[in-house]
Amino acid sequence: MKLTQYSDYSLRVLIYLGLRGEALSTISAISESYGISRNHIVKVVHQLGQLGYVETLRGKNGGLRLAHRPEDINVGEVVRYTEANMSLVECFGDQNACVLTPNCVLRGALNEALNAFLHVLDGYTLADLIEPRRALHKRLLPTVTERSA
Repeated sequence: MKLTQYSDYSLRVLIYLGLRGEALSTISAISESYGISRNHIVKVVHQLGQLGYVETLRGKNGGLRLAHRPEDINVGEVVRYTEANMSLVECFGDQNACVLTPNCVLRGALNEALNAFLHVLDGYTLADLIEPRRALHKRLLPTVTERSA
């Protein structure tokens, strides 16, 4: 299973915001910290806001932060929301034309593997991902000076 770049960036944004706590962050700061296009981060933050993971504050002193405690953000749930298509193979999708489908064991095995993958991710929260807080701070936050909330 390979996550899309979009899910990867979504998780990275949440990690960044989780490290910042209540302090406000900017899209530019997140983009700069990760070396990711600002436009990509804008799209990710927009969806994370719509999904209720990120709170955005407009205005001169605006910014963004987590809308929930890191302990309340489940990684498996985030992946389910940010992955547009979990179809590992053709027969998982609506356009299935595989002649093996009626007798295929592979489909069941792959579905079981996908469910196991998601089950493992369900066992993690954002709090788990930001656990090595000191090391992550050193890698992400010293490059940026942001205002506090």
